[in-house]
Amino acid sequence: MEKNSKQKRGVKGEEEEKGPHAVCLPMAAQGHLNPMMVLATFLHSHGYVVTFIHTHFDRSRILHSSGSEALRDTETFRIDDEGPRVSLVLWDGINSFGGQAAEELGIPNVMVWTASASGLLSYLYFPDFVSRGIFPLKDEACLSNEYLKSIKVDWIPGMEGITLKEVPGLIRTTDSNDIMFNFVKDEVMNAHKANSIFINTFEDLELQALSSMASILPCPIYPIGPLSLLHDCQPPSPPNLFKDNSNNNCMQWLKQREANSVVYVNFGSIINLTLETFREFAWGLVESEKYVLWVIRKDLIAGGMEEWPEELKKVVGEKLFVAEWCPQREVLLSESVGMFVTHCGWNSVLEGIGGGVTMACWPAFAEQVTNCYYVCEKWRVGMEIGEEVKREEVRKVVVEMMEGEEGKEMRKRVVELKEKACKAVEDGGSSWLNLNYKLLLL
Repeated sequence: MEKNSKQKRGVKGEEEEKGPHAVCLPMAAQGHLNPMMVLATFLHSHGYVVTFIHTHFDRSRILHSSGSEALRDTETFRIDDEGPRVSLVLWDGINSFGGQAAEELGIPNVMVWTASASGLLSYLYFPDFVSRGIFPLKDEACLSNEYLKSIKVDWIPGMEGITLKEVPGLIRTTDSNDIMFNFVKDEVMNAHKANSIFINTFEDLELQALSSMASILPCPIYPIGPLSLLHDCQPPSPPNLFKDNSNNNCMQWLKQREANSVVYVNFGSIINLTLETFREFAWGLVESEKYVLWVIRKDLIAGGMEEWPEELKKVVGEKLFVAEWCPQREVLLSESVGMFVTHCGWNSVLEGIGGGVTMACWPAFAEQVTNCYYVCEKWRVGMEIGEEVKREEVRKVVVEMMEGEEGKEMRKRVVELKEKACKAVEDGGSSWLNLNYKLLLL
């Protein structure tokens, strides 16, 4: 009898009974997986059945980066033959095939951009770099920072003042067939075909870039970030997603330090350092005479390092705490942390702002160089460390940011940004409204 009644209700009745069904299709990279996972959890908490498409390798990386409980509520993020039909597809801006498939099947779908709005805006103008003869660069000499700084890019509305140095690093090649440049250029062009775009940023942070994109794209654009603060700015206190992780010792170490006394160092999940660069960073940090919490992945140093250099061993465990992993959001919310040495990945930048922590920036590739420009020049909440790392520069940057007048002014500005970020995701905030009255009502 029950089976027959279900058949009579049909698809609509089935969806009403089991809830709407969202499919999340992230790009397989840490900076893309984590924000999409937050969105998936948000949808699930509002009654959605969620299918999160990823590989077993991706799942392992999420566990490693966020602790075992990060996947605690995702056991229902799976394909169920008996579940409701798919009613919404969220596709990463670099996975446009997800949107194309959804369109062919007549399923509502949205593009999710997990990086900065300024990064997306830059990519949307990549075809112009080709038509203007800027790409590809003519020869190896054009790869120098001196040359890149000399080329003004004053024709991208909303990004006035930048030079070629601040354009996403994918443009730094002399090969017209460069795979990454052409792949990203072609993928991002699909933003022109999107039904709507949801971006992990907030209006007060990137209003110019958002407004500029709104003038060239036919679809609505909704800032919904910082996704890392979606729960952290509201009572109760931020949930501890990391209590089962053995590396949580770093939090105990932080609790023993005074307020604003620790330099937190983390270069993300992809970047590699040469041994020489590692040594220069290490000595610069040690010679600053500050407490340092440094996340050093097993694969951080290109070619590996069997053990710490003898001259640095004696400081490990004194003022320098080394961990393979730590709960970054929780670390940056700790009052002990006074500054953040970062590669300027967008998640790290937003988490730094969310913690009210100034940033020393050492970008490596893609839109990290663009993010660095905004952190240091536009928002003035950080300082850049030169591409060729020297210990004395590292020491000076750390000391100035931790003790100097410029560092004090930066802290005031980043706290102001933190307050704006929190307001954006609180009830009634701009990002909260876009999540609750745009995404949920699709």
